Amino acid sequence: MIGFLRGKLVHKSPPFLMLDVNGVGYEVEAPMTTFYDLPAIGSEIILHTHLVVREDAHILFGFSTEADRSMFRTLIKVNGVGPKLALTILSGQSAEEFHRCIHNNDTQALVRLPGVGKKTAERLVIEMRDRLPDLTESFDSGGISVAGADKIKPVNNPKQEAISALCSLGYKPLDAGKMVQNISAEDKSCEDIIRLALQGTIR
Repeated sequence: MIGFLRGKLVHKSPPFLMLDVNGVGYEVEAPMTTFYDLPAIGSEIILHTHLVVREDAHILFGFSTEADRSMFRTLIKVNGVGPKLALTILSGQSAEEFHRCIHNNDTQALVRLPGVGKKTAERLVIEMRDRLPDLTESFDSGGISVAGADKIKPVNNPKQEAISALCSLGYKPLDAGKMVQNISAEDKSCEDIIRLALQGTIR
């Protein structure tokens, strides 16, 4: 099991990033909550990781905090929730926000996430409620592990990159386009646009 990675950030294209660890490039899938914290390309970062082994692939997931990784691991234990959906949930809400949804039985906020229907939202509330104490401990102890806070300047078209990232997270292309169409791209990175788009959807 790979518990964490420490290396140089060499590439990012949500939901994927590439980490150079002593000359070995690790491709990692990460939620947007992790991308928001990433420093500039070339900076050293530490990611908490979880390895999913399938018959056709080994997929490494990375998280900026222990709390996010703990929630990811708890989510994939829920019936009907796989790694892809768990990543989408984490991208749409922070671990703390999700905790509040479960505590308040707020299924309406959950069904706004792509891939989460009414039945899945109700199942999440029921099955996650008893597991929340462990997550609360992670909130208290888990800090941001990625180093630095510099924003990566947009290289190509940040709006188009944001649409592609939202599609990777499960949104339909038409819906993703509508989510970002009214957001000004001036002085904003791809991550900034995605953050604003998701905030507009969840509220």
